[in-house]
Amino acid sequence: MFCVYGGLFFLLFSRFLYIQVTGEAEGQPLRAMAQSKYEREQVLSADRGKIVDRSGNPIAEDTVSYKLIAVLSEEASKDVKDDEWLHVVDREKTARALAEHIDMSEEEILDRLNRQDNPDVYQVEFGPAGRDLSHDKMKKIEALELPGIRFVKDKKRFYPNGPFASHLIGFAQKTEQKDGAVETVGQMGLEKTYDKLLSGKNGKMAYESDTWGYLLPGAEKQVTPPEHGADIKLTLDKTIQNFVEDSMKQVEQEYSPERMSVIVADPKSGEILAMSQRPTFDPETREGLSSNWLNEAVQYTIEPGSTMKVFTLAAAIEEGVWKPDDYFKSGSYSIYDTTIYDHKREGWGWISFREGFQRSSNVSMANLLERMGGEAMMSHFRNFGFGQKTGIDLPGEAAGSLNDVGPVERLTTSYGQGSTVTPIQMVQAATAIANGGKMMKPYMIREIKDPNTGKILSEGQPEEKSSPISEETAETVLELMESTVTSEKGTAKIFKLNDYSVAGKTATAQIPDGKGGYLRGPNNLLYGFLGMAPADDPQLIVYVNVHRPKIPAGEYGAIPVSKIFKPVMENSLKHLNIRPDVEEAADAAYRLPEFAGQTAEAASAELGKNDIRAVATGTGGEVTGQFPEKETPVLPDSVVLLRTEGEPVIPDFTGWPKRTILAYASMTGMTIELSGEGYAVSQSVSAGSPGDPSAPVVIQLETPEEGVFTNGQEEVPEEEQLPLD
Repeated sequence: MFCVYGGLFFLLFSRFLYIQVTGEAEGQPLRAMAQSKYEREQVLSADRGKIVDRSGNPIAEDTVSYKLIAVLSEEASKDVKDDEWLHVVDREKTARALAEHIDMSEEEILDRLNRQDNPDVYQVEFGPAGRDLSHDKMKKIEALELPGIRFVKDKKRFYPNGPFASHLIGFAQKTEQKDGAVETVGQMGLEKTYDKLLSGKNGKMAYESDTWGYLLPGAEKQVTPPEHGADIKLTLDKTIQNFVEDSMKQVEQEYSPERMSVIVADPKSGEILAMSQRPTFDPETREGLSSNWLNEAVQYTIEPGSTMKVFTLAAAIEEGVWKPDDYFKSGSYSIYDTTIYDHKREGWGWISFREGFQRSSNVSMANLLERMGGEAMMSHFRNFGFGQKTGIDLPGEAAGSLNDVGPVERLTTSYGQGSTVTPIQMVQAATAIANGGKMMKPYMIREIKDPNTGKILSEGQPEEKSSPISEETAETVLELMESTVTSEKGTAKIFKLNDYSVAGKTATAQIPDGKGGYLRGPNNLLYGFLGMAPADDPQLIVYVNVHRPKIPAGEYGAIPVSKIFKPVMENSLKHLNIRPDVEEAADAAYRLPEFAGQTAEAASAELGKNDIRAVATGTGGEVTGQFPEKETPVLPDSVVLLRTEGEPVIPDFTGWPKRTILAYASMTGMTIELSGEGYAVSQSVSAGSPGDPSAPVVIQLETPEEGVFTNGQEEVPEEEQLPLD
């Protein structure tokens, strides 16, 4: 026995001695094994960089979300009470309940929960359907009190503005990598182009703990902080972008066009203040995302139609052949075996070149081309940047093409057919007209900043690209473009604004059918407008294209375009605090005196002398307040509210602007519900009825279209068809 136990002790002692000397057991390093058992590592997630507008308003940013997991192992419920299970107990009930809250069928969820039969599976996730859950959805699932259902705090990409410049911004979503890790990756737009800059680098926190996860005494945390992704500030103005989105949404609902695009730019700097298109999508849900992933303002080429005449005119002025008071025979023009026509095929007889531009005559462009020569015109077009990329800091830009094959192709190019451009090229060229001959390079990225260090990685700056025309030429073109809006013969009268003068050019272009010809019919055209305001010193350029809208009987193609251009331009100028410049309105304005203390009858008589309508809020007597306030300039036919004693009597709201209606509601305490935008056209309570503050008055507002069907007498302009015989 002594020998046996002595031998065993010797073997055990030898084993201890071996382990102490070598630090290994069965070929495994014990220090490393102990370290791995007690060492914990926690990932510190990096934030993906923000995309913000020029004022720092978020367009895309990371936000808190939750990931759904289901604990399957019964080991999780060891040593707990029967009614406090920490693992999934009733699989069918759990699958049925979760199917009502996540985008997975009951069968798919049950299939995952049935992995509970595999003893090696501790818990499962639910793929994309179980990730990026909002706090609200997490709370709803949590309220079901399903055993074994847990949540892990996570991050998701959040787009707070919905469909907002979506093809420009793009989207990013969580994608499983080859190593099984899940990362947020940009899929299109700026999110994809700047994915490496936007993507951060995760950090970690390492520490030693006991088997329950508590920090060991004396142990220290080793923290490697995350490196957050770079933030991108755009030149976009969120308010102007919303003006664009709202007006496009209205036109889309009313006219169902095949596609639309809008660009708003600052001609002095080249900054793009808004850019959008239709159809569009919600980057949060990807709802509406079709097979078209192109940012059409930059990547899609069009035959622009008559807006190209602006640059043909500029070329003719530069060549010294523009004689505005010379006459030509309108209607048709022949070259070799080809004849082109004006949109009014019989023409207007002998007219001046000035009138030809105002009427958007194709034949006037043909005669200008004949005077200056095809090579000279095409050279000027290249100087304007057509047929080449602008170099804007956006991906996938198309160059377009100038059809310089022969005389016929140059002829059709002079009025916008045959050659192709991108909308961003048109805007870049237009900056030369609006900016005294200096053409500014368009740009979207204002700055890229490292949030970890505060360092500016790159910064966009205004860049003068060239001077394709002289300042005198730019002024002349601006004057002629303004005349298309102000002249009785102009094609752009409908684009006149209330408070600002406009210089612009309309377009009605045929659309290629893909077979060497063009689509036919009034609903198969591209309608556009290139406008600048104020006309004497443009602060904004707005370029609108509407493809194949469904025009109802009695309307014409410029109407849907104007329903985008007018509210966008007018509201944007006011948002930028650009002073109104309509001198006629200022000259005709009457500055209101102080009416407080006078009788309502005396105040009404004074206002009546200036053709201003006075409306008392009560039954009469002494005036105690007014709207607008004293010293406010007021035009004839305006409404001035006088606060008086007594119960209110419902007035005739017809023609009242929204602002005045809201002031009336405030002064009287009446409940007024407004529907629409613009001016009052109908009301639910007849004028003269006693006002009842408890009974709402519903008022319908509509936006009037200036120059269209005035008293039923306005002539509807003919389509600017571009036929070739």
